[in-house]
Amino acid sequence: MTDTTIPTTRLGEGGPEVGVQGLGCMGMSFAYGPADADESRATLERALERGVTLYDTADAYGAGENERFLSPFFRAHRDEVVIATKFALAIPPDDPTRRVVRNDPPYIRQAVEASLKRLDVDVIDLYYMHRRDVNVPIEETVGAMSDLVREGKVKYLGLSEVTAGELRTAHSVHPVAAVQSEWSLFSRDIEANVVPAARDLGVALVPYSPLGRGFLTGSFVNADQDLTADDFRRQQPRFTGDNAAANAALLEPIREVAAAHEATLGQIALAWVQQRTSVHDLPVVPIPGTRRPARVEENTAALRITLTPEQLALLDPVAAKVSGTRYADMTFASAGRE
Repeated sequence: MTDTTIPTTRLGEGGPEVGVQGLGCMGMSFAYGPADADESRATLERALERGVTLYDTADAYGAGENERFLSPFFRAHRDEVVIATKFALAIPPDDPTRRVVRNDPPYIRQAVEASLKRLDVDVIDLYYMHRRDVNVPIEETVGAMSDLVREGKVKYLGLSEVTAGELRTAHSVHPVAAVQSEWSLFSRDIEANVVPAARDLGVALVPYSPLGRGFLTGSFVNADQDLTADDFRRQQPRFTGDNAAANAALLEPIREVAAAHEATLGQIALAWVQQRTSVHDLPVVPIPGTRRPARVEENTAALRITLTPEQLALLDPVAAKVSGTRYADMTFASAGRE
């Protein structure tokens, strides 16, 4: 490590070593309105220069377009990056606007082959089950995923939005390197059960949306008024109507802490997530998403911020006051199954 790059940590016992902050790549192709491809490519390169080595995508992001977009960057830096992608959100042939959760072994086989082809790589470093299909025993799902490891198509396994019990059962079938779930100043439900289970099992946490999908940065106030019609956040209850107004008021303590550190709101939100490593005694590698090199600089600089006990206490009540659920349909999250 030099003074211009970020530290590293390991995902799981025997898992890959990665920078302690990753990069969420979904928005480069999907969900957050139009993206500039050249700027996105520059963002990828700048992230790598800063020591970001974990790059997160999924087959569902743009129906495979995100994997295709990232492929040239991955090929150019194959020995320097850890590729994380996911399966489970299938597109029904009769309705391309829908997503159906599938965890059955035949589908997993189909999905991994398609991702390998789009990514144009021989092996996926970290392969996640994106969402849980409760109609398929998790032992079957993870058993099929472990077959991919034995066959050399996948190196390490991950799970996304699972309960503590599901994690423990999965880990008994095959070691799990990482659990990916939403974790931020606005979303802390995993702390009750999932985080302790991960710590006990030696599994890393990879928080997605650590910036509350941009809301914690103050970059927008009301999704209906401030974001384009095709922006995914307009479908999320927290960011529209009365919920948005109530939640905007919750940014005030974050502003107070940011002023004390001469930092941005986003840097304080990220510093809080990064400090979960010491609070909960397990590896935590958030994957803030961005499409701009300047944001990579800002996000990685958050690692130089240490929040004091008093500042942590000021921020602690925020999550309990948030209005609205993370998704309109919370069956896509683990919280309702705990």
